[in-house]
Amino acid sequence: MSDARQATSIVPDLTQKYSRLQGLLREAGSAVIAFSGGVDYTLLLRVALDTLGPDKVLALTATSPTYPQFEFEEAKRLAREFEATQLVVESNELEIPGFAQNDRRRCYHCKHELFTICQHEAKRRGYATIMDGSNFDDLSDFRPGRDAAGELKVRSPLLESGLTKDEIRSLSRHLGLATADKQAFACLSSRFPYGTEITAERLDQVDRCETFLRKRGFKNYRVRYHDTIARIEVSQEEISALLEPQLRQDIVAACKKAGFTYVALDLQGYRTGSMNES
Repeated sequence: MSDARQATSIVPDLTQKYSRLQGLLREAGSAVIAFSGGVDYTLLLRVALDTLGPDKVLALTATSPTYPQFEFEEAKRLAREFEATQLVVESNELEIPGFAQNDRRRCYHCKHELFTICQHEAKRRGYATIMDGSNFDDLSDFRPGRDAAGELKVRSPLLESGLTKDEIRSLSRHLGLATADKQAFACLSSRFPYGTEITAERLDQVDRCETFLRKRGFKNYRVRYHDTIARIEVSQEEISALLEPQLRQDIVAACKKAGFTYVALDLQGYRTGSMNES
């Protein structure tokens, strides 16, 4: 990594993990990175480009009904800013057997499809490795997608370096990445309870509601689908803002326009993996 991008003034433990990350990337030699534009993937792409050089890294972004358009635009913008080679491919998880039925292996079906595409492109274009942005915290949650990564020999350098989400954000700040404080991203299918069928229409309902919240300035939010009910999660710090009378009425109107009958606020607030609690 060039001196211009050295991570300075960080705690020794994080410096050690950062060096480990660079070492893992050098060992790999070249890589196709499944790039979503999220916090973890953006850090991985930036460090990979700086460590290996742009000719040794391909950012592969898959578009699908579960991937919001604004996230796709952000992924393209970041790839341009980094002067990375980006390959955009079309993928429709709803056509994958077992995905739309939304069993507990849903994430496995999705990741297996994505990593298979990455594997094909890596072989075709001569890249040595496939990488994803899993981090050390992912080991503490239910992540069937990790099984797909293992089967297809996908490397997870952030996880292998022991980097947690908070450490990734800290390192991103030191490297000047705009995604350092970005909301954690998960595809729209994560808004549905297991066993609830996922359809293009229902994905659009959730997307419309979340787009409304984003445009109204909320930073950490999810709209969980429960048939006729939209269950809204926002951070503890943002709950009071959501309860402002006029804004509350506007949110209710937007959710009902999207097709929900009832609109509920989760008083526990936003947290990742809330659909796994049951």
